[in-house]
Amino acid sequence: MFRRGEVYEHPVTKERVVILVGTEESKGERLVVDLYLRKTGGVCPRHLHPTIREQITVLSGRVGIFMNGESFIASLGETINIPPGTVHDWWNAGIYEARVRVDIQPAARFEEFVRNAFGLAQDGKTNSKGMPTLLQLALLAREFGDVIQFTRPSRSVQRIVFTALAPFARLFGYSGTYPQYMTRPAAGAYQLERSTKSNERC
Repeated sequence: MFRRGEVYEHPVTKERVVILVGTEESKGERLVVDLYLRKTGGVCPRHLHPTIREQITVLSGRVGIFMNGESFIASLGETINIPPGTVHDWWNAGIYEARVRVDIQPAARFEEFVRNAFGLAQDGKTNSKGMPTLLQLALLAREFGDVIQFTRPSRSVQRIVFTALAPFARLFGYSGTYPQYMTRPAAGAYQLERSTKSNERC
């Protein structure tokens, strides 16, 4: 489970995630992170979370938000609440790195999705935007439909296409989730805790 002080980096999108409240401490109920986005960087394509409440607070930089059918630039320090089922997207709309605090509740299944997404990217199994192959996506979408749903193509098209592709994906060795990613150490695990302890000794 995610622990406070761990640091995770996405090798493709260059997102850097610093865990502030981990799923270990919250028993899977909550995850709070500071997410650093490079210039022009963003999170997943437009999507919704069927059962997850997401809250984002802009701490630095210029952050663009799509929500409720509208796009806008969030003010510095502004907090945006995204209820379950709300189609949304957000990205770095500036030329400098942006920092956003993200609060996810509940978080256990969200963590599993994120670990798989980062793991696939770390193993070179995504494209230049961090998205997996179509066969892999078919199984991920079916496995984590309770966590995240992409808006394009339409849900009806996704159900038809992904259902048809799923048997072929399994035949070629793909899976909806990978146990090895669940226990893969963070890129900078306990970096913040080590730094704090080092400062205390000085």
